[in-house]
Amino acid sequence: MGSCFSVWLKIESSRLDVKVTSATVPPSPRSQDEILQSPNLKSFSFNVLKTATRNFRPDSVLGEGGFGLVFKGWIDEQSLTAAKPGTGTVIAVKRLNQDGVQGHQEWLTEINYLGQLSHPNLVQLIGYCLEDDQRLLVYEFMSRGSLENHLFRRSSYFPPLSWSLRLKAALGAAKGLAYLHSPEAKVIYRDFKCSNILIDSDYNAKLSDFGLAKDGPMDGKSHVSTRVMGTYGYAAPEYMATGHLTERSDIYSFGVVLLEILTGKRCIDNNRPSNEHVLVDFAKPYLTNKRRVLQIMDRRILGQYSPDVATRAAVLTMKCLAIEPKQRPTADELVKVLEQLQDMQKGSDTCRTETGRRHNGNRDVGRPRQVACRSGSV
Repeated sequence: MGSCFSVWLKIESSRLDVKVTSATVPPSPRSQDEILQSPNLKSFSFNVLKTATRNFRPDSVLGEGGFGLVFKGWIDEQSLTAAKPGTGTVIAVKRLNQDGVQGHQEWLTEINYLGQLSHPNLVQLIGYCLEDDQRLLVYEFMSRGSLENHLFRRSSYFPPLSWSLRLKAALGAAKGLAYLHSPEAKVIYRDFKCSNILIDSDYNAKLSDFGLAKDGPMDGKSHVSTRVMGTYGYAAPEYMATGHLTERSDIYSFGVVLLEILTGKRCIDNNRPSNEHVLVDFAKPYLTNKRRVLQIMDRRILGQYSPDVATRAAVLTMKCLAIEPKQRPTADELVKVLEQLQDMQKGSDTCRTETGRRHNGNRDVGRPRQVACRSGSV
């Protein structure tokens, strides 16, 4: 899991002149009993989750956020009882820190949102535990961790993510975001970043850390605050300046993630030269030039990408990072373009493979037959 937990916000059509932290929960506020009786969620006893996580052992910790620690555990999916490590179904158990600032109301708010939202590109909330003073949430386990780890950690456990898998991750995240922005969900993510994109065993990307409305009400009324709750480096400039949050604020954050995918560099890194501390400021001049954009591509994936695909991905990134929110694409448009880029890259890979085969097969016969590879348009 990522290191902090974001808050899901309802999309508001009216403009606000104050900074927004959280807004209404889904229409027609529900009672606690109604929320906890959702047919999509399972109720776990504390002892089951305690046993499943081996008594919340430190070596079971997957991550930590404002809510508390997240532990790895195992359960029997049929009986919902604890299973031995390595058997049954792997789960991620988020346990409320009783000394933290977030409490029962925030815990219930998260269940209220996630119990009603389901999509292949969202990490699934499986169930919860409400017992005495214990508050826990149970999620599906994402075996390959976060996109952040694959892009930035230098270790044998996290080898450099290939270009094709980076495109796959970007597309999966875009699909999850498109669902959140759809009329069905009407949700602004607000804290879209690499650490909140998790990867499963098949390298499918899902949005995670949906989070808690830290001080949001449950009475159906809009909540406003003087605090901006995004992550520095990812948050859109208009949100940082005014607190006004829209779907296009998420799109800006998506653009920052795309830039990290292209370059393999963190959006904020004070260890880089002073003019490169803020990746967006440094990279923007390169994104507008077809030749220069290749100079900032991650060297670890050199030779894996079609220059045309990389250039078009840079153009998409630039559009997402537009200062004027209305000039940014929608999440649905992101999905469409990324699908096209993925197809173009697959076509380029196939072409190179076929060209290599024909070249090897004709090495002693004469000049190899040329293969026409057309990149198409986006």
